[in-house]
Amino acid sequence: MNLDPQGLFRDHSDSDDEFELEKEKDPSKEMVVYLIDASPKMFDLVGNDEDKSQTYFHAAISSISQSLKTQIIGKSSDEVAICFFNTKEKKNLQDLNGVFVFNVNDREFLDQPTAKLIKEFSCIEGTFMSNIGSQYGIIPGSRENSLYSALWVAQALLRKGSPKYVSKRILVFTNEDNPFGNITGAAKTDMIRTTVQRAYDAQEMGISIEILPLSIPNEPFNVSHFYADLIGLEGDEVAQFLPSAVERLEDMTDQLTKRIFKKRIVRTISFSIAEGINIEVNTYALIRPALPGSVTWLDSVTNLSLKAERSFICADTGALVHEPPKRFHPYKNENVKFSVDELSEIKRISNGHLCLLGFKPLDLLKDYHNLKPSTFIFPTDEAIIGSTKIFIALHRSMLQLKRFALAFYGGSANPRLVALVAQDGVTSSSGQVEPPGMHMIYLPFSDDIRHVEEAVQLQTTADAGVPHATDDQIKKASVLMKRMELKDFSVCQFANPALQRHYGILQALALGEDEMPDIKDETLPDEDGMARPTIVNALEDFKIAVYGENHDLEEVSSKKSSGTDASRKRKAMVEAAVESAANHDWADLADNGKLKDLTVPELKNYLTAHNIPVTGKKEALISRILTHLGR
Repeated sequence: MNLDPQGLFRDHSDSDDEFELEKEKDPSKEMVVYLIDASPKMFDLVGNDEDKSQTYFHAAISSISQSLKTQIIGKSSDEVAICFFNTKEKKNLQDLNGVFVFNVNDREFLDQPTAKLIKEFSCIEGTFMSNIGSQYGIIPGSRENSLYSALWVAQALLRKGSPKYVSKRILVFTNEDNPFGNITGAAKTDMIRTTVQRAYDAQEMGISIEILPLSIPNEPFNVSHFYADLIGLEGDEVAQFLPSAVERLEDMTDQLTKRIFKKRIVRTISFSIAEGINIEVNTYALIRPALPGSVTWLDSVTNLSLKAERSFICADTGALVHEPPKRFHPYKNENVKFSVDELSEIKRISNGHLCLLGFKPLDLLKDYHNLKPSTFIFPTDEAIIGSTKIFIALHRSMLQLKRFALAFYGGSANPRLVALVAQDGVTSSSGQVEPPGMHMIYLPFSDDIRHVEEAVQLQTTADAGVPHATDDQIKKASVLMKRMELKDFSVCQFANPALQRHYGILQALALGEDEMPDIKDETLPDEDGMARPTIVNALEDFKIAVYGENHDLEEVSSKKSSGTDASRKRKAMVEAAVESAANHDWADLADNGKLKDLTVPELKNYLTAHNIPVTGKKEALISRILTHLGR
């Protein structure tokens, strides 16, 4: 059999090495430079409504602030820099006019975001004009090109880090689609050429440039004026640019606060195919539980994190025990000592490898056999050469024959049988969507599965049967379910409100905010959706089919009757309490201190008769009676 490892584990293309390159191009870190246009046009009001005080500059600041707040929790190792262009003041390492790199103390220009950076950047609008200033950086009669200078500064900031391991991006926020519109002649042509060439130089260094336009109402952002050449858009890409750019801008301002985990190898295990044939595979955790961060204990004086240490003290001498503790087990009046390695070996059930047992048809694997999120396995040739070829042959055969592999996955803690289900690779125009490999599904033992017990229907008479739904009721219920069905449902559409609140509290504490950020609980019922006429009509038809035409009147009458019954019971209880309380001379009992000799029900009868609360212990009841008697 001719096996081609790259033929299966790669995107469909003509390159034989693309699968290897795809594995290398998995940067674990991201560096972003935010380029914000600070020209006077950015300070115009959004829309024609005078009540709206939001400017384009405010929209850019808000979206970047929200992105930084999310990033500091989701991907805290990523680095960012914030750069304004078209400014009066200048602050950059190249000493270029019209470019101001915003930063705070104790932080480099390109560094991880901090709470101080986010806090000061969010409030920059109030002092921007006085401290930094705004002006048009590209004007007729001048050779100054602020956009060219901004790209130069951003490119210099992103020089550190290899493109193989770091993703580098420049995000440009502007509402000016033709920055060179006021210039004509050879000067305009030359400035456009040099600016585009600067962008190409940055892209050759592995830096991607993205434009996030802030469109003016009734005047769409025309990317074809200049920015299409800057970022290299051609043909249909120009028409598709504006909708996709608007979506990216909305994602920045309305993204979930969540931790983002990189796809890293959990462990490397040995996969035994047959006797004497072993390969090595890497395991990946595709789904992880989202939990709040662990608690870190801090020193009350220095606010530095504390390190916990544990020491053993001898019970006889009180001295510290420096040697590791030894385990023992009493046997025939003698303590048999065990080392830690010996105990581990005793507890070991298997060597922790994956052992193939056989194959079964895929239709025998049921949904309820999946106990927890599966583990994804992928071959590796680092330790055993040829692992990928054997894995491909097994993977291809399982797909063709529609079989899953039954294997034993041994471990010292929880050894169990697993099912290996082959997954074919899925690609789209944007690249690889699902990688080829196998899912390791953890199977239950026989006593982990509970079988549904059949209900035994006992009928005392021939007519006393269990009521069954009619065909009309079933039809109405089916229509109601179809009306309320969620289209394209995914659990990823709903955020955990408890986690969102947790991160919101952390954000408020770190930034010194007086109010908690608004947390949208997406698990609450959709009242607007439930109020749609189609759902209301389907629900009403279902009620009529099940409860009849006058079900609303019956509910009202039942409530009234239940209320009448409760009031009657209450009145009877009060009358009984009054009669019981009349059998005692409560003033004499209070004066002689004999109230404590009465039982709790007797004390409660007095309180009930005089409409006094009856909750609490016996001492509290006596205190209320004495207060009522004026004692």
